Amino acid sequence: MSSDGTSGRKHILTIVVEDYFQVGAFSHLIPSGYWGRFETNLKRNTESALELLEETGSRATFFSCGWIADNHPQILRHIVESGHEIACQGYFHNRIKELTPKEFAKDVRRSRQALEDATGQAIEGFRIGRGWIGPRDYWALDTLAEAGFAYDASLRAMAGDPGRSVVHRHSGPAGSLQEIPTTGLPVFGLPLLLAGGNYLRQLPDWLLRPRIERLAATGDDPLVLYFHSWELEPDQPRIAAASLLQRIRHYRNLEAMPAKIRYYLERYDFTTIADSLGLELSAARQRPRAEVPAVAEALVPESRRSAGKIPLTLVIPCYNEADTLPYLEKTLQRFADKGAALFDLHYVLVDDGSDDETWALLQKLFGQRERFKLIRHDANMGIAAALITGFRQVQTAYLAALDADCTFAPDQLFEMMSLMADDVDVVAASPAHEQGVMRAVPAWRSFLSRGSAFMYRCVLRHKLTSYTSCFRLYRRRAIDDMTVCDPGFCGVTEILGRMDLAGCRIVEYPAVLETRLLGQSKIKIVRTIIGHLRLAFRLAKLRWLGRPMPEPVTVKLRSSYADNDGK
Repeated sequence: MSSDGTSGRKHILTIVVEDYFQVGAFSHLIPSGYWGRFETNLKRNTESALELLEETGSRATFFSCGWIADNHPQILRHIVESGHEIACQGYFHNRIKELTPKEFAKDVRRSRQALEDATGQAIEGFRIGRGWIGPRDYWALDTLAEAGFAYDASLRAMAGDPGRSVVHRHSGPAGSLQEIPTTGLPVFGLPLLLAGGNYLRQLPDWLLRPRIERLAATGDDPLVLYFHSWELEPDQPRIAAASLLQRIRHYRNLEAMPAKIRYYLERYDFTTIADSLGLELSAARQRPRAEVPAVAEALVPESRRSAGKIPLTLVIPCYNEADTLPYLEKTLQRFADKGAALFDLHYVLVDDGSDDETWALLQKLFGQRERFKLIRHDANMGIAAALITGFRQVQTAYLAALDADCTFAPDQLFEMMSLMADDVDVVAASPAHEQGVMRAVPAWRSFLSRGSAFMYRCVLRHKLTSYTSCFRLYRRRAIDDMTVCDPGFCGVTEILGRMDLAGCRIVEYPAVLETRLLGQSKIKIVRTIIGHLRLAFRLAKLRWLGRPMPEPVTVKLRSSYADNDGK
């Protein structure tokens, strides 16, 4: 029974099942193709939501996308077993503007089938994955009615259209369905969407509570409140690449959100949309899943498919990457799955004297895996020194250097390998190439890359668009006995400079560079700029005056060493 004097009246609660990396605030930083790389907190935040509902005697409709159904079906089954309803939110979190009518219909079918397969429950409701459906998008409601959905919750309260701002029936040429708009709270006469999510979390209670209580006491329609499961998780991982505004939007007031929600759940009776509409939820129909083409086959170059697997070692330097390693682990696993038809993969991971939990996590995540070598420097030497240490452990014909933060996706190695002709010694990734891409990359990193490239083009034989990228594909024989005098970030360029002046052939690959999503960058900008000026001067003396480079650095390894290179 509610405590506001409206005994017997039930309101509607909806919860979006969503992980911390799937949110709208980060959609331009983290496309849906990257979701599988992150360590998920979905089970934990969903269980927090279920515990809150159980403690307050509330029921809710949980909206989930099809990707979650395919990757975490046990979570959705647990929701259904706890007495709640599952509804559809598309396969990925697309805005309606991002889909044509044909794409929208296909996406709806795919996501609904994934959810029904995961839960065994017929899916009767829909909400658009991101944003809202406006007056120009009502064609989508006709598509949903034609697909047999009983209701949609993609509309929000709109000024000037009070009939669309409350529960109503939408009719079209293909049939009809119930519309369940999220409650709009009147502010200065306008029904603003304040009854949930970011608004409920960010705005003060003195502004929201009186308006919600007034609607609950006087309105004829049920309140329709919502929140996201990740909003119950104040200690979630932080996305380092987010702007100040995005961080405020996503992280502010997370600690206060459980108490805010609990207040309304204890004050009012909440139930599912299906229960509010009197819908009987039945078992899902059994249907064959559509065939999905193998991704690996589409990526493997035709010329390589019949030549046998290519022996390739990934060399990955790590320094204070504890926040990033779970993301790296999932990224490497996805790459291994895709590349199983092409590559015979091995791995060398070098802990460059980290003072956080990097070494312990490396052992936990990779220490028992075959084909992995884990090495630890006695002290922090620098990324180039870590690369040289890794290079010396490689036994395969090819090796690739990869950043631990995965700002360069290893999937690009498929195309990079296609550029490794018989006379090529290294394929260097270049996001500064005219066909390359820099996505949400800080301005300082772009400036450093382009500025140093101009300088090195004046000194070296190859006229490349980027010399600073760690991400490269090497022929091992070309870097045997490689040394560097600069063990830090400039040493990464020194490796390429030494190869250039030794007569090696270098080709560029127009790469895609993403911004770092987890953890912090280790680059010291001023120190690195000075280092590049010094290195360019040294390379110029080597080329035109024959002056040798300074003595190479000496690296000491700790006794801690793991070698799981078994077959």
